[in-house]
Amino acid sequence: MAIEVRRKEGESPNSTLFSFTKRVKRSGILKETRNRKFHKRPITRTKRRLSAIHRDLKKADIERQKKLGLI
Repeated sequence: MAIEVRRKEGESPNSTLFSFTKRVKRSGILKETRNRKFHKRPITRTKRRLSAIHRDLKKADIERQKKLGLI
């Protein structure tokens, strides 16, 4: 999706640049690129499951250490 701005006769380069930036902002290209840049892939089901198992094991280990008086 290319944005094209043609310079009108007698128009200064600054105003041409201004109209170009205005068109880019209106088109939503910047918003889309930011969304793509910071997009994170969703966590897979197995990864979530392994993470939950790890949390439970850590919690159980801390409880065991508390009962033994190590913490």
